[in-house]
Amino acid sequence: MDRQQLATFLRSRRERLRPEDVGLPSGTRRRTPGLRREEVAVLAHISTEYYVRLEQGRAPRPSSEVLAGIAGTLRLTDAESAHLHLLAGTAPLHHGTVDRTVRPGILAAIGRMPYTAAIVISADFEVLAWNPLAAALLEDFSLRDRASRNLARQAFPADTLDEPPDTPYGLSDGAEFQQHVVMRLRATVAQHPDDGEVVGLVDELRARNTEFARLWERHDVQPSPALTKTFRLPAVGAVTVDCDTLAITEQNQFLVLYTAPVGSPVGSPDGDALALLGALQAEALAEPRRD
Repeated sequence: MDRQQLATFLRSRRERLRPEDVGLPSGTRRRTPGLRREEVAVLAHISTEYYVRLEQGRAPRPSSEVLAGIAGTLRLTDAESAHLHLLAGTAPLHHGTVDRTVRPGILAAIGRMPYTAAIVISADFEVLAWNPLAAALLEDFSLRDRASRNLARQAFPADTLDEPPDTPYGLSDGAEFQQHVVMRLRATVAQHPDDGEVVGLVDELRARNTEFARLWERHDVQPSPALTKTFRLPAVGAVTVDCDTLAITEQNQFLVLYTAPVGSPVGSPDGDALALLGALQAEALAEPRRD
């Protein structure tokens, strides 16, 4: 049970609600945002004293029934409710460190996808594997070291007084991707509380990037699925692709697939651009290397 993180999460979810959201009259002007602690306690059918102690990080571990009552009162989503149980210690954790070993079957599968750009990422956004088309659409990750293959670091570079940095890979939804990264990392920290590398990554990003720090303080844990992405690339210009993310549950990893939009006619600009990227990458790989 992570008492302090549980307390902070409960406060953040309580303060976002208005009395009318839960069927209460708005009443007189309130000094603090959101519901009052005693209102949450009454609606969740627990004592006010116990709920106050939960938000102060002083309460013993709540039961699953108590957590269910609180989750319902605070109108938590399924992802937020699961996060609540993780923080309270009533859900299984992924003990140890984040798994960075990709199964051979997954490696073989992405290598057999000539028309799909595919990458495998760890729970903390390190790119672990990629196929040739992904190297063309995104970049050749073999040219980077482990630390710089982390998409979270690319999404949140160090603050600078100069011009804002370019969005990685020319993505059109850079802000949405940043929000997704923060939400996913918060869930990963809760799942792997003993992984020093994950905790260190979050500390690094909070210290070096003000936008990451701002988003982190929101305590959101509901990633929005990105169904399409548009990349702006020097070789082919803008290309829009369908984006699907599949969970590899046993390793707590994710397989991300980029394909030409479903239903696109033959010869569509996006399909042609993706095919051209594949051809250019194949040509580059066929050229002899010169040291």
